[in-house]
Amino acid sequence: MEMEYRRLGSSGLKVSVLSFGSWVTFGPQLAGDLAKECLTAAREAGVNFFDNAESYSAGESERIMGEAIAELGWARHSYVISTKLFWGIHDEVNMKNTLNRKYLLQAMTGSLQRLGLEYVDLVYCHRPDPNTPIEETVWAMSDIIDRGQALYWGTSEWSADELIEACEIADRRNLRAPVVEQPQYNLLWRDRVEKEYAPLYDNIGLGLTIWSPLCSGLLTGKYLDGAPEGSRATLPGYEWLANLLTDAERNEKVRALSVVADDLGCTLAQLAIAWCAKNPNVSSVITGASRVAQVHENMKALDVLPLLTDEVMARIESAMA
Repeated sequence: MEMEYRRLGSSGLKVSVLSFGSWVTFGPQLAGDLAKECLTAAREAGVNFFDNAESYSAGESERIMGEAIAELGWARHSYVISTKLFWGIHDEVNMKNTLNRKYLLQAMTGSLQRLGLEYVDLVYCHRPDPNTPIEETVWAMSDIIDRGQALYWGTSEWSADELIEACEIADRRNLRAPVVEQPQYNLLWRDRVEKEYAPLYDNIGLGLTIWSPLCSGLLTGKYLDGAPEGSRATLPGYEWLANLLTDAERNEKVRALSVVADDLGCTLAQLAIAWCAKNPNVSSVITGASRVAQVHENMKALDVLPLLTDEVMARIESAMA
């Protein structure tokens, strides 16, 4: 199946339903020629949206992706690229865990320098900031767009109430409103996308670029018998993931799901990614890979998408129950 392109919420921007992200992989696991090879494999599969963040590997992920794209010589009009701001990379007051105006304008400039770009297509507020008025953040994000440093802005893991407030402020002040939210969404993590945000798809035209479709690798099945050496769960700094990935109850659901995948002739990962893309409110499913073969495997989820009939979806629900 060829790549599908979906509108980003109510905006006119179209993004590939499967996109390529750099969380965890770019930096500790992937750089140089390997980064270029993975980016090329994704692009050849029809991916036009590439996701990044200031905090990924403390800015290294942006630098690696920016250098790789420059060396590959991609025309700037031919791809959509994003970054996300919140945690910061400078351990100083006003420069970390904030969405205040000083940080956002400073951080945006730094991200563009590392990416080697004049602008990003999308910039996200990576988390909500309870210590900064939402109005200040909306003003700053709107100004970033007016300066030509980004074309659209969005949020990641904001509550529905925070999103509504941001949109109301933007409407009242004639500012740019967020057009997209980037939440975690997968077969084991569903409530926010399916319940909390439910009224927002029509009411404010919210688009979704979802992260962790494989629940940090749990839905690949490779943790059914514990954490294999070299996996994400064994990386320094990711100890918090180990408990999630080796949870017995969740892994039993994955085991039940593997029967459905076997019957469809696909991998667990392909089934999990396709299931996310089946949701019509999802603009793009962000995939990750640390080697080219993984990119190819993930992209085969496009072939699974048409197989997800009502009957198959009911079987998936039963496995997850």
